[in-house]
Amino acid sequence: MISMLRGVNLGSHNRVKMDELRAMYASLRLRDVQTYVRSGNVIFRTEKGGPALVRKIEDAIARKFGFRCDVVIRTTAELRDVVARNPFKGRDVVPEKLLVTFLADPPERGGAEKFRKLVGASLEQVRLDGRELYIYFPNGVGRSKLQWHALAEALGTTGTARNWNSVTKMLAMAEEVES
Repeated sequence: MISMLRGVNLGSHNRVKMDELRAMYASLRLRDVQTYVRSGNVIFRTEKGGPALVRKIEDAIARKFGFRCDVVIRTTAELRDVVARNPFKGRDVVPEKLLVTFLADPPERGGAEKFRKLVGASLEQVRLDGRELYIYFPNGVGRSKLQWHALAEALGTTGTARNWNSVTKMLAMAEEVES
């Protein structure tokens, strides 16, 4: 199982030490806990997932670290599917410029249409596929004109983004934990 925390360790906000995060996950009886980079990616084993686990982790973070953050979870099989569905596979793309936004829930009814209108004719190449939003930034994320908050509002759900290198590394770690 892979959980991704939204908005941790960005500048001086919502600071979390990874050793403390691993210990907190272990205290929730999650096994073989590993973290990947400081942005709140946690790989672990458990038999029970779903919304109850998300709430349990979010509540534990609030108690331990003093702030609430959204947590998005994917199973190893779901992450494997995200990698397989990459709409930019086989194209000449720079992995650091390809982000996957993992949505907490499927877009609201009509959200995909609102989203397409917001994206319009931007330079970024954007593909919405289920609970994942793949965005390729040919000029880099820092130069993008996309309005992230407006996109999330249009879709009616929150999410958290990871670059392609992180996605594939988390998958490799999750597969190793499973074996």
